[in-house]
Amino acid sequence: MMTYQAPYKDMQMLVEQAYLQHGLDKQEALEDFDIELANAVMEEAAKFASGVLAPLNQVGDIQGCRFDDGKVITPEGWKDAYQQFAESGWVGLSLPEAFGGQGLPKYISQPVNEMWLSANLAFVMFQALAQGGSEILLKFASESLQARYLPKIVAGEWTVAMALTEPNAGSDLGALTTKAIPQQDGRYKIKGQKIYITYGDHDLTDNIAHLVLARTPDAPAGSRGISLFLVPKYRVNEDGSVGDFNDVRCTGIEHKMGLHGSPTCSISYGDQDDCVGELLGEVNQGLMGMFVLMNEARLNTGLQGVALGELGYQRALQYAQERTQGSNSKGERVAIVQHGDVQRMLLEMRSEVFALRSLGYQIAAQIDLVESTGDNSARDQVALLTPIFKAFSTERANVMTGNVVQVFGGMGFVEETGVAQFMRDARITTIYEGTTGIQARDLMFRKVRGDQGQALSALLVSIESLANELVSDDSLAHIAKQANQAVVVVRQLMVDQLLNDATDEDTLHAVSVPFLEAMGTLCCAWQLMNATSTAAKANIEDQDYYQNLMAMTQFYGAYRLPTAMASLQTVASAGMGLKAFDFQQQ
Repeated sequence: MMTYQAPYKDMQMLVEQAYLQHGLDKQEALEDFDIELANAVMEEAAKFASGVLAPLNQVGDIQGCRFDDGKVITPEGWKDAYQQFAESGWVGLSLPEAFGGQGLPKYISQPVNEMWLSANLAFVMFQALAQGGSEILLKFASESLQARYLPKIVAGEWTVAMALTEPNAGSDLGALTTKAIPQQDGRYKIKGQKIYITYGDHDLTDNIAHLVLARTPDAPAGSRGISLFLVPKYRVNEDGSVGDFNDVRCTGIEHKMGLHGSPTCSISYGDQDDCVGELLGEVNQGLMGMFVLMNEARLNTGLQGVALGELGYQRALQYAQERTQGSNSKGERVAIVQHGDVQRMLLEMRSEVFALRSLGYQIAAQIDLVESTGDNSARDQVALLTPIFKAFSTERANVMTGNVVQVFGGMGFVEETGVAQFMRDARITTIYEGTTGIQARDLMFRKVRGDQGQALSALLVSIESLANELVSDDSLAHIAKQANQAVVVVRQLMVDQLLNDATDEDTLHAVSVPFLEAMGTLCCAWQLMNATSTAAKANIEDQDYYQNLMAMTQFYGAYRLPTAMASLQTVASAGMGLKAFDFQQQ
């Protein structure tokens, strides 16, 4: 069975493109983190991904996690792989050097994270939590808390869990009821139940730092009354050592459709009224802290879509090249890769994964630019592109992994081939860290209407400018013209509907997902044009690679970009039938 191999040539090209296009080579703060370093890190990560993590992917799926006498037991090989992962310094790749990390910029860590996610998504679910949790501590924790927790988290000695969801409070966090009772020593007693906690309990480390949303006794109702607390499974002494049990108990793990190797836990805090936590930030300002982690998690989830698409494409391509079935026009039996419809499915996967990878790397470079310079326009673009990337990438991952099963045919439906796992693992990505509907609402109301379309207008200018450069190129004129047409339609929709105060908000809610899908498709076309243009200007030596890149871009213009116009037409027809239908009528 084929194992995962990092698409290093694509990664190297797109990392360098993002690095140069956003001027990271000119930032003094990043002068020690150049392309040569990025390539070296990616090479080492690729070896670890294919050699250590990938062989455990199907093991984790088959064995899953076990809940035995109140303890969570991870699959065979998990503990050894985690130890290697931590000892190699991968947990602290982008975390501060002051606490033992390597402090690498986002543009380098992004392709590395993609490798982990392709090789073994269930295993590395802890990584984004460590990154986001550390960022919360850096921004909201006291120096004392940072000194006690961050070195352990960065070294991988402890993991982080994010405790938001409750049985009656999912996406609506304002409904949560977990209590935080202030104590005389400045700490809080925590009492409540949380569910769907990724790596909320496990046997990989000797402590877990839970980030828990809870309410103080006098907190106002709704989301305005939520505070954030650091609640370790075992109490942490002043010297940073592990102390007594903190009454944080796993009451069970979920039996899930996919991601079997990642324990998803139900957690009871204060079952014996002996759980204490420490406040992070200000009282009633907990969502400010949690959104730091959520933004990291949403970008990571978008990258999961890329990673699953890449893994699926690699397996589907290999099978299509080996599987002989049917005949060509000459009556010769051929491998199914020679059949036009199979080629269509494969190239749809290949082009979309490449485009979404490029978009993810562009966002990463813009984050580095913001952190280096405080560039407001880059910050606005990151905010605008994050919901698009998270939702569109994961929605397309579900389509792509479905097509992998389709390429395999009946064998894809048989668990022994392993490709059904990709479909099962992908399904949750459109749900956790904010469903597609929530991302679309965020895009429509906070990111587009929130700033009266300024960030969106800037994005459209970037797409239009590139398309205008390429419209005279016979090879790319088709996709460039279509991209320009889509830009024109989006601008008109902004005037007629999106920014029009007279537009019914319920109607906009109903078409927010089609609008996001249109923008995701348009952004993919933009990134394919961007990469092809960059390669042409660089006059790359590998002409076979360049020709395939050109073919991907042409294919996307013919097969996928037209769907953006269809989605935009749906937005334009938003109200038709929606209000007239009676859902009470059977």
